Amino acid sequence: MANPEPRDTEVALAAEPAVADPGPDPGPGETVLSRAYRALSVGIVSVIVLIAFEATAVGTAMPVAARELDGVSLYAFAFSGYFTTSLFGMVLSGQWSDRRGPLAPLTTGIAAFAAGLVLSGTAGAMWLFILGRAVQGLGGGLVIVALYVVVGRAYPERLRPAIMAAFAAGWVVPSVVGPLASGAVTEHLGWRWVFIGIPVLVVVPLALALPQIRSRASGPVAGGDAPASFDRRRIRLALGISLGAGLLQYAAQDLRWVSLLPGAVGAALLVPAVLGLLPRGTYRAVRGLPSVVLLRGVAAGSFIAAESFVPLMLVTQRGLSPTLAGLSLAAGGATWAAGSWLQSRSRLEPHRERLMTLGMVLVAAAVATAPSVLIDGVPAWTVAVAWGFGCFGMGLVISSTSVLLLKLSAPEEAGANSAALQISDGLSNVVLLAAGGAAFAALGGGTVSHAATEATGSHPAAFAAVFLPMAAVALVGAWVATRVRER
Repeated sequence: MANPEPRDTEVALAAEPAVADPGPDPGPGETVLSRAYRALSVGIVSVIVLIAFEATAVGTAMPVAARELDGVSLYAFAFSGYFTTSLFGMVLSGQWSDRRGPLAPLTTGIAAFAAGLVLSGTAGAMWLFILGRAVQGLGGGLVIVALYVVVGRAYPERLRPAIMAAFAAGWVVPSVVGPLASGAVTEHLGWRWVFIGIPVLVVVPLALALPQIRSRASGPVAGGDAPASFDRRRIRLALGISLGAGLLQYAAQDLRWVSLLPGAVGAALLVPAVLGLLPRGTYRAVRGLPSVVLLRGVAAGSFIAAESFVPLMLVTQRGLSPTLAGLSLAAGGATWAAGSWLQSRSRLEPHRERLMTLGMVLVAAAVATAPSVLIDGVPAWTVAVAWGFGCFGMGLVISSTSVLLLKLSAPEEAGANSAALQISDGLSNVVLLAAGGAAFAALGGGTVSHAATEATGSHPAAFAAVFLPMAAVALVGAWVATRVRER
């Protein structure tokens, strides 16, 4: 990606029109699919659909790719490489969007995302495959934050819950179709086509969305006081957070004494970076924006850390096939979208805090119920039912945190605050997955493959040691949800 700070680029961007507030609230008949918003809504939701399809499809093809490239021992780094660079991309996108508008980081991010897919799809060695995933992660981080800024600039406040609900709905079909389509393509055409084919699909949503984004959300905010130059300190903190997260993941995957050193270095880099990039008071659950950012991390981390072990538990403890174990989570996409749709109803806006508290209680109940299938007399489908309720709760919480974040952010701060929200989300996944994985291994979890298809010597207590603490974390989130509104 080209350096955005040269003088000629500054002059060119300064010539772009400044974008003001999206304007007065639309009439009661206006929706995100009304004529004024239709092309933009369809375009950006299509981008979300493609990201969701990639996330579900690539995971299916990944084990085959690693085996054919003789890189099974490096399998985990194909995931961690994506995550660590995406953290840096999020901070960079927040800076870039606040100072120059979201158009440039969005287009650059989509280009990097596509380039990473092509690089991985054509890789002849595992290290090239991992490099492609890292490039893809940088693009993904740029895109997701830029999209939040587009929503904040282009949509009036009344329509933002609806477009966030549409984002959630964009994951429903890919969560079901993605693994099946990817499996068929991998089997009949080869795993490379899963990676190479996705970039071609980006053209249509870009053609729809980019003209609308340029007219509604490009350039600096009119009257905003965001500085013209990038905050180099935040960029350095972003590098620290990415490197620290990578070292922590490496240490968590290798439970030996020698791994304490990279783990300690990772923590030393991560802690000051997190404190510098998240809103002041986040870890004290200060009312308002800090609690919104904290709740996002608590919700995402506790739920995803628990969900990662559900297929493995069903395969190793109840004898289900990997396909059936994966399908036990498929209905969650629909209930997640239903929860997100419910929070978008305007008549429920005064009750948003209660909806978020209810959502976290549902998440805690679902996570606590899941290990009940370790008892032979409990039907295996209990997990599918519980996870449906948990996903409904996540739909209430995740979309609501996005809506509240934009509501509590000044226009010139939407990028930085959106980046903070995504960082909280991603870092909590790393920390809680690392903690859960360490507890799982320490209590007889055995050797676990990332494809969640095998484990040796797994003890039921090892699974309980993952799910029950995550349920407790989710209950803490129910308390944090009571503090998201400023008094």
